[in-house]
Amino acid sequence: MKSIILTFFVGLLSTFSALHLQAQTEPQKIGTANVEYILSNLPEMKKLESDIQEYEKQLKAQLDSKVADYQRKSDEYQRGVESNMLLPSIRADKEKELMSMQQSIQDFEKTAQEDLQSKYLSMLEPITAKVQSSIDKVAAANNYTYIISTYIQYSGDKIILYSKSSTANDISLLVLKDLGVTVPPAGSTTPTTTAPTNTITPTTMPAKTAPVKK
Repeated sequence: MKSIILTFFVGLLSTFSALHLQAQTEPQKIGTANVEYILSNLPEMKKLESDIQEYEKQLKAQLDSKVADYQRKSDEYQRGVESNMLLPSIRADKEKELMSMQQSIQDFEKTAQEDLQSKYLSMLEPITAKVQSSIDKVAAANNYTYIISTYIQYSGDKIILYSKSSTANDISLLVLKDLGVTVPPAGSTTPTTTAPTNTITPTTMPAKTAPVKK
């Protein structure tokens, strides 16, 4: 999640660097915003996370069904081998079918993970655009020259390493107010936003090769 937000707002730092010389001659007012805090308080973000979790459950159910079907046919194959009732040609066909099913499961798992991530990003985009629009509005209304995010992290590093006051010029609450969000009382726990984990796995994953007993 943090790397996604970083990509969205990293342009702010580039702009700040590019206009450094201008900052020496013109009055500057620099503010900060905790983007993760803003997002975590938005109803749209809570709905996004709920919808993503539900979509992930649906994908996993489909994957589990495929694995169950594979396991059933694998068990039938094993019984046929153990009873010596399978002709060589039939046995070869069944082994080929099992290997094909196995590949299909692996392909579905990969595609499901990609679909989940894509769905998350597509749902997140209008929310971050809305936040950016509000930041622009609040910053302009309060005559800020720059707004820099305080807690966008990448590889665990903060963009803002030091600030004399963490709240004096922070517009996060103003942005939430502009977005019509009632902020929880001070000291209450604020939920954090989370991206899909990309760990859609069936309850029981088949082995990489079809079981064959000679």
